[in-house]
Amino acid sequence: MEQQWKNSIDDLNQRRENVAAAGGSERIAKQHASGKLTARERMEALFDDGTFVEINDMITSRAIDFGMDKKKRPGDGVVTGYGYIHGRIAFAASQDFTVGGGSLGEAQAMKICRAMDKAMEMKAPFISINDSGGARIEEGIDGLSGYADIFYRNTIASGVIPQISVILGPCAGGACYSPAITDYIFMAEKNSQMYITGPAVVKSVTGEVISSADLGGAAVHSSTSGVAHFVYPNDLSCLNGVRQLLGYLPQNNQDRPMHVEGTTRDNCASISDIVPVDSRKPYDVRAVIDTFVDMNSFFEVQADFAKNIVVGFARLDGDTIGIIANQSQCMAGSLEINASDKAARFIRFCDCFNIPLLTLVDVPAFLPGSQQEHGGIIRHGAKMLFAYSEATVPKVGLIMRKAYGGAYIAMNSKGTGADVVYAWPIAEIAVMGASGAVSIIGKKAIEQAEDPKAKKEELLDEYNKKFMNPYIAAEHGYVDEVILPEETREKIAAAFRMLKSKDRVHPAKKHGNIPL
Repeated sequence: MEQQWKNSIDDLNQRRENVAAAGGSERIAKQHASGKLTARERMEALFDDGTFVEINDMITSRAIDFGMDKKKRPGDGVVTGYGYIHGRIAFAASQDFTVGGGSLGEAQAMKICRAMDKAMEMKAPFISINDSGGARIEEGIDGLSGYADIFYRNTIASGVIPQISVILGPCAGGACYSPAITDYIFMAEKNSQMYITGPAVVKSVTGEVISSADLGGAAVHSSTSGVAHFVYPNDLSCLNGVRQLLGYLPQNNQDRPMHVEGTTRDNCASISDIVPVDSRKPYDVRAVIDTFVDMNSFFEVQADFAKNIVVGFARLDGDTIGIIANQSQCMAGSLEINASDKAARFIRFCDCFNIPLLTLVDVPAFLPGSQQEHGGIIRHGAKMLFAYSEATVPKVGLIMRKAYGGAYIAMNSKGTGADVVYAWPIAEIAVMGASGAVSIIGKKAIEQAEDPKAKKEELLDEYNKKFMNPYIAAEHGYVDEVILPEETREKIAAAFRMLKSKDRVHPAKKHGNIPL
């Protein structure tokens, strides 16, 4: 009996060694030489020290065609399991490029799906670390079906648990669509690629010679396509970024973000030095944000995409809020196609996960021009209107300078459901700027005047006094209070405290039909 125990234990230990060996020492060395961590090293870096537990480590492919019976490895090219991040449980799958290039077949898909199912059962975040050559050709339709199983689970879990994708190698073809369905995508500067068709296919079809980085690297997806939300230098910093993001998020849609004590500050007395009274002069809205949120707590999302709008998470008195702010340094803070998409998606994410919204308004218009019109600015701009109107979380707005026309409405106006709206004394709330308005409504009077220039100045002065201030809006109830810049933090914090128990429910329906 003792010998049987010894044999069984030796057999188990050998199997465990085979699992840990992954694709072998040469392939692991090659992974390290390319600047990448292994699948298990990534898991250890993601979770709190010593908390990662691997599951289904010995699952193996059943495929035997095309010599697969000799290529099979336990684990089938992915490491799955759970652990704790900031002391809270989370689940993850990490593709192993050292085993068959991390290609996805039936068994790998089954492992990933089981981890996703468990995340849903436990109502905990799911993190997918992608490093794969794509579907396993030798398994044919079974690999493709595996992707479909993952996409389906991504969709069902959307809005229930946070889903984060980390691209730390190639992510090609249909594999791209799982990250695209998830909430946030992280990429590493040098080793991450996402593309539906690779460089070889592009060359064969168009004759264009293009590198994988130029086709779908981190720089492209963070600044041009808007696919990626965060970019970091390497694997380790990327995974630390995931940990940082999860610190702002709840475990699920029934939960609230954890309270994190920080350094409360109120530097709002400096706002008048940051923001010029002249609405034509730019400033960095992030400097305004930093005057009132908890110290070093602002965590910007998609910083390099659609720079005319700034979105991100911050803490106010230790509680997470989501911030949407026009950035006058880019396009004067006007709204266009990409900014509308960026803001709408962020608003909807915050609403899914009970994160209150703060909107900082300094917007001249929806960006005019045939390029925007032909590109569908009407459809894209409507996404913002839909997102704000649909959101039931606490919504606080601050009109800083300009709030003109339809863009004013789109930026969390009272009409689209804002709970509390403040304005600074320099705020201008109108259909359009004074010069344009006077040129239209005073056209005839100016033309008929003995001194057209003097008449225009007279009409401008009249328009400015009547409309280019926040007091008419306050008198009509569209602004709750006109506040001094130095009162900004105090007023915003008070509004969110008052709104903590907000309970607004929309009419029963399956779901709305957002203008995609």
